[in-house]
Amino acid sequence: MSEHNHDHCGCGHDHDHDHDHEENLFILTDEEGNEHEMVMVYTFESDNRGYAVLLDRNDPEADGMIFRVEEEGDDAYLVNIEDDQEWEKVVAVYNELAANEAGR
Repeated sequence: MSEHNHDHCGCGHDHDHDHDHEENLFILTDEEGNEHEMVMVYTFESDNRGYAVLLDRNDPEADGMIFRVEEEGDDAYLVNIEDDQEWEKVVAVYNELAANEAGR
């Protein structure tokens, strides 16, 4: 297999695998100011709202995080879910979808 130069992808890492440039990558900063590369792995809808599940690219064993996807014109951005009722409903929908996926 030929050597690939991935410096142009802008992610700043040396890769020993093929890099998917269409990957939905987000940089999130936690409360301590640490940056985490998050990859959007799943999207779903509940009550006509879109949600996205993100995993830490460098810690795939960590729990995924769910965000609401807000759209403004052509731009989409992630919003923390702060309403407890909305959160519980979204987690229940996601768990049901995940169970269905696992049962296939």
